[in-house]
Amino acid sequence: MAALAGWCLQRRFVVILLWLAALVGVGVAAALTGSSYSNDYDVPGTESGKASKQLEEAFPGRSGDNDTIVWHTDRGSVRAQSVERHMTETLDKAEDLPGVAAITGPYGAEGASQISRDGHTAYATVVYEKSPDDLGRGQVEKIVDTALGAENGSLQVDVGGPGVSLTEKSSAHLSEIVGVLAAAAVLFLAFGSLAAMLLPIATALVSVGTAYLGISLLSHVMTVADFAPMLGMLIGLGVGIDYALFIVTRHRRGLRQGLPVAEAARRAVTTSGRAVVFAGATVCIALLGMLVLRLSFLNGVALAASLTVVLAVAASVTLLPALLGLMGMKVLSRRERRSLVEHGPKPELPTGFAARWSAFVERHPKLLGGIAAAVMIVLAVPTTSLHLGTSDQGNNPASSTTRQAYDRLADGFGPGSNGPLTLVSEIDGAADKPAFDKLPEKLRATEGVAHVTTATVDRGGDTGVITVVPESAPQSERTSQLVERLRHDVLPPAEHGTSLNTHVGGLTAAYDDFASVIIGKLPLFIGVVVALGCALLLLAFRSIGIPLKAAAMNIAAVASSFGVVVAIFQWGWGSELLGLGSAGPIEPFLPVIMVSVLFGLSMDYQVFLVSRMYEEWQQTRDNRRAVRVGLAETSRVINSAAVIMIAVFSAFVLSGDRIIAMFGIGLAAAVALDAFVLRTLLVPALMHMLGGANWWLPKWLDRLLPRFSIEAPEIAHATLPAQRTSEDVDALVR
Repeated sequence: MAALAGWCLQRRFVVILLWLAALVGVGVAAALTGSSYSNDYDVPGTESGKASKQLEEAFPGRSGDNDTIVWHTDRGSVRAQSVERHMTETLDKAEDLPGVAAITGPYGAEGASQISRDGHTAYATVVYEKSPDDLGRGQVEKIVDTALGAENGSLQVDVGGPGVSLTEKSSAHLSEIVGVLAAAAVLFLAFGSLAAMLLPIATALVSVGTAYLGISLLSHVMTVADFAPMLGMLIGLGVGIDYALFIVTRHRRGLRQGLPVAEAARRAVTTSGRAVVFAGATVCIALLGMLVLRLSFLNGVALAASLTVVLAVAASVTLLPALLGLMGMKVLSRRERRSLVEHGPKPELPTGFAARWSAFVERHPKLLGGIAAAVMIVLAVPTTSLHLGTSDQGNNPASSTTRQAYDRLADGFGPGSNGPLTLVSEIDGAADKPAFDKLPEKLRATEGVAHVTTATVDRGGDTGVITVVPESAPQSERTSQLVERLRHDVLPPAEHGTSLNTHVGGLTAAYDDFASVIIGKLPLFIGVVVALGCALLLLAFRSIGIPLKAAAMNIAAVASSFGVVVAIFQWGWGSELLGLGSAGPIEPFLPVIMVSVLFGLSMDYQVFLVSRMYEEWQQTRDNRRAVRVGLAETSRVINSAAVIMIAVFSAFVLSGDRIIAMFGIGLAAAVALDAFVLRTLLVPALMHMLGGANWWLPKWLDRLLPRFSIEAPEIAHATLPAQRTSEDVDALVR
């Protein structure tokens, strides 16, 4: 690390230009190739996956994305001649727009079922020539504008569907701007220097910008979810600014000790830089743990987020030292530079609130530890009612056109009309066709079924399709129960004595299958992540107790943060006030991704806190002193880093995306609990109570483990140079 830091300092302009060239180069490539994101939840081998594949092969026109134009009148009927003429003209205009393959309206022989029984609501289905992502936001907006233009005083028109959701996503990056500004304010308060404030921001923006553009290129070679770039930016800004903060803090300490700029920067990278690399590695290991699930949807998310973290670490140990060399003494405030000139370097001792708090925890470990544990348990209680499912446009803000279209369909045609189930049958033997023809009658008699279409067979006669409309909404647990009832109680008897093989697909079925696969593999995933994290801490601190406590604290942080997410998004506590829409289930992939990110971030704070304690323990063999000194000297920087992460993560609530808002609130809650309850309260309290047992390691295991150090030993004393030139003095006080 010392050699790398020295090279970057000597060739600072080359390093800066290389990073800027990488940012511009990846940006140009991304602009030329575009993106190819995909939210494909289908898992090969599941019931819904088989149904989707067969439907695509037999009925290609029914397997793509469709949008829905819904119109409603409170007075009169949508069958009125004036309404029919007005909406027919609108649908004809929309059908002539680029990208539209066909529009199926209610005013024809095949559209009778598209008008509600009370005659107040009707809808038309828009079929695209290709996916809305490929069409682009501009073309979809023209279709939406054309449809909404038909609205008048007596007729309300709304549009719903996956294509329309593209037009409702904010492209102003307000959340990122707010997050960066909040982080800048915290950095300025912590450093008191504009230059020191700008360094972490600049480093994070360059690395995260490169990663954000790189993820769009990655989407062309593998399945990458459309929320992956925002998730990567959320994680990258948080860890990127924090990693730079740790290095700049160490660099400023070296300058205050009287070290020259180059030497202070080299030592900062050699010490804190090593800790940053270790911390980044733990985050990447936790993220890449998702690969053990072997789900293509999550593989892309894991690699995209890991790419962001890798670039954030790389920028912290290369671009940042180059910028430190460029800024010189300006990373210190004017007051600090003047004091250094007038009084020379002074020893830095932990004082103020941090020292008093550390001593307070030492005196009352049982009481404070009990309070911290009680807080974590109370916040974790909602996690016991976690319901995994996938939110839909019924969870969008009440003012959005997609939410209003969803509600009007539910009111006019029943809640299940927003997520019908698709039954796809393989017809092979002679007895299969009669059995398939009788299937709709049996389905209509099934509890929870509102409507069943007639059976449809493809031209070859070997694949049949039946659409079942549930009585309940797509994300309702009653709909999930209906899927299970069809699969286990209704279809097997109907297929008995034939070779008929029917698969249940559709929105709810696909989400349920995806969730069940994740839940089934979740114990293995958590076990792998915990085991790898414990192994790293075992090597770093040569202790059995430290890794076990870290694993317990990480699990506590995950459980409590999930409790906050469940209360807000599933129970709906304040979700409408925050502009996050109505209550609904928690996305099935959220536990996996959040566990990965939270384990990595929690390990960061564990490393920065315990490494200082471990250093003091090695020198004094006094556990009370080690815990007190470690907490007093690291709590301020850990708390500053936590405030920055909380500000960045919380700002993503403004993104307007429910999934990103879930991640933002969940991660902000986890970091707050981890930094202010676990690392500065529960962990030191437990370490005081355990005493020397914290550092116990069997001798035989100590001999077997390889020697590993997170931070290189720092020279204890840096002496002030014997003479300062007039230029040095000018630089200090300027």
